[in-house]
Amino acid sequence: MTEFERPGLVREGVYQHLRRAVLDGEFLPGARLGEVELGHLLGVSRTPIREAIMRLTQDGLLVAEANKGVRVRTLSAREAQDTYTVREELDGLAAALAAQHHTPDDAGSLESALAQLNAAQNTDYREQTRLDLAFHRVIASAAHNAALSDLSRDLEQRIALIKHQTRTYNTHPQTAQQHADILEAVLRRDPVRAREAARVHVRTFARLVIPELEPDAAPRQHPPPPRRATTAPHPLSGEKK
Repeated sequence: MTEFERPGLVREGVYQHLRRAVLDGEFLPGARLGEVELGHLLGVSRTPIREAIMRLTQDGLLVAEANKGVRVRTLSAREAQDTYTVREELDGLAAALAAQHHTPDDAGSLESALAQLNAAQNTDYREQTRLDLAFHRVIASAAHNAALSDLSRDLEQRIALIKHQTRTYNTHPQTAQQHADILEAVLRRDPVRAREAARVHVRTFARLVIPELEPDAAPRQHPPPPRRATTAPHPLSGEKK
């Protein structure tokens, strides 16, 4: 029987945990990450931390700088424009396919995801971002197209970084109605209307976000993110390589 490779599980667990921390905004764009500090935080050696950092750099979530270590990636206004240009097309396609192919279970998941987003606190941008991305992820899943799901996952990483970089809330007056329009069109199995509703939503958000990333943009006052404990034992604690 092949020997159980416990260290491999720890490496994957560290990678998934740090990836989620970046996407959830626990490490904000521009923040520097140190191997020693992360090792202490997670209770693991530097080897799985180093390997996770390498993978996250390859994913495009972290940036390695000579003699400066690594930091969470920040995106320029041009990069954000490119991202939203692609997202407009991809989200439109996802909504159209979801309108055609969603199942009753998908419909329930869509309604639940939007209800959770609408119920989130307006002042918690991190929770708003997490739930907004989750809603769009459910739409992509309801399209039942594996290639689209893979592309959406990669694009979601860029969107998460942009949202955390600008701390743009999902409570703009038009946002809730646009989400409802997308959901209604999908549930009515109207692919044309669903595609257009999704594209309008992306264009609206791009107009809000991109100006904040311009080099001469005035700094915007943001409330501090909710405090979260970092001293509690981590699930990986004790599983050292």
